[in-house]
Amino acid sequence: MTEGVLIHKNTDTGKSVGEMEEVTLIPKKEIDIKLEADVITPDSFAGKTSEEIGALSIWQGPKTYPLSDFFEVIGNAGSSASETLIRIKGDAMRIKRIGEGMSAGKIEIEGSAGMHVGTGMKGGEIVVYGDADSWAGMEILGGLLHIKGNAGDHVGCAYRGKWHGMKGGCIVIEGSARHQLGGGMDGGEILVEGNVEGFCGIRQNGGLIVVKGGALRTVGVEMAGGTIVIGGKIQRFSPGFEFVSMENRVTLGETEIIGEFKKFTGDYAISKRAKGALYVSADANPEL
Repeated sequence: MTEGVLIHKNTDTGKSVGEMEEVTLIPKKEIDIKLEADVITPDSFAGKTSEEIGALSIWQGPKTYPLSDFFEVIGNAGSSASETLIRIKGDAMRIKRIGEGMSAGKIEIEGSAGMHVGTGMKGGEIVVYGDADSWAGMEILGGLLHIKGNAGDHVGCAYRGKWHGMKGGCIVIEGSARHQLGGGMDGGEILVEGNVEGFCGIRQNGGLIVVKGGALRTVGVEMAGGTIVIGGKIQRFSPGFEFVSMENRVTLGETEIIGEFKKFTGDYAISKRAKGALYVSADANPEL
């Protein structure tokens, strides 16, 4: 196992919570058909009163409705996105696209979040106190997405039919994640405290993925660049990687990971010029 993951990164995303104007959203009823709520961002709320925020349109199936049909809206937004905090008091698992494209400010979800939370975000911070459904942080460019529970498939990935996923920012998952974490990743950092399943870092081109737990299979398959660190057992190791050396630390910019690692490069099954680096716990993977 990794002995420690030290991220000396400045995660200052703007004003402190005490300096922000807070808008609280309280769900009014159970949601049957999932909502498409990309308007729930500090950018969309900035400069608006609670009444104006409640009048913003969201999609449910083929129809649009005012936000106030589903939420009680309390408080006015700040004059800018960076001065706006949105607090969702309750579970939001059936609400998709929260924080999509946001550039500044903060969103706190006091429950779980639906699909596409933080998609394409450019800055600011989103904190999910529960779990996050699939496609969290898809193609993000900046900011911090912090998931305190577990995450679904495709965290930080490229969308279907596209090759390039997240390019910047940081995604922290305190629990575990499922399949295709960081697929097509070009930059930024993903830290998972728990485990991942299949195809972690598939088609990765850049950036850093750190998994403190184990992985199921096909870690780094088709990767051409970037770095993956696995602190636990890999159940099925990808055949396109070649052993390079033993390492007792991994240092990348402001990130330092301490431990005994076997370093591999690849995926040479795809290209003989691949520049991906895969660090695997030596203790957890003695057979490699």
